[in-house]
Amino acid sequence: MGWTAIAEAFSAARSRGEGALVAYLMGGDPDPRRSPAYLAAAAAGGADLLEIGIPFSDPVADGPTIQRAGVRALRAGTTPETVLEIAAAVKRETGAPLVLMGYYNPILRFGEEEFCAAAAECGADGLIVPDLPPEEAVSLGEAAGRHGLGLVFLVTPETRDGRIGLIAAHTKGFLYLVSRYGTTGERDQVSSGLAALIGRVRDRAGGLPIAVGFGIARPEHVRAVVGAGADGAVVGSRLVRAVEEGAPPEALEGLVRELKAATRA
Repeated sequence: MGWTAIAEAFSAARSRGEGALVAYLMGGDPDPRRSPAYLAAAAAGGADLLEIGIPFSDPVADGPTIQRAGVRALRAGTTPETVLEIAAAVKRETGAPLVLMGYYNPILRFGEEEFCAAAAECGADGLIVPDLPPEEAVSLGEAAGRHGLGLVFLVTPETRDGRIGLIAAHTKGFLYLVSRYGTTGERDQVSSGLAALIGRVRDRAGGLPIAVGFGIARPEHVRAVVGAGADGAVVGSRLVRAVEEGAPPEALEGLVRELKAATRA
């Protein structure tokens, strides 16, 4: 398993003539007891990878919806250890590739080596740490590598061409392409320049799969992302909002099923 499971998920989707769907949910939301059921529902709906958020008090890359989810999770007593327990339960039930998304401070407090060892033991395959650039991620990357975890980095519309190559060289699993400026959150439409952006990144991505996130919320968004040449789409805020609004896991599964169907267009 490990980061190769992430790459294999993208490869398998490609072989079926579809894009991969990465479904993000906040670990511990609405509470640690119910969180695994929502993640399992996302897998049952067809998500190719699950991205599990670790709640943090200062989530600089996240918009209001995911910020509120983090607050709910923290108030319900969720800790990094809790999220690892949730990941282990979800892995046992679904077998889906898992990527943990968390900010660096909780990982540093946990201990880089200790966190990577615990994450791998719980079935995680990769890590996304949005506030840690490659230049400052050397020791974490080495720890992740020792435990088979892929460290996934982000590129944005303003990332310079030369830097895209640098970031890709430090990334394992897939390259996360931020579709627009700003934080996470639902938007009405995808950027009109997305195809050109994907093409520019692909030329420098070293063969890594490219998944587009931030603002991807509807089936038509997913369809547009895959149609523009991406290997996958990341949907987060829309799914988190469903949990916030009290939708049962079965309803979330149906929502994910609709999103996944759009990857086949």
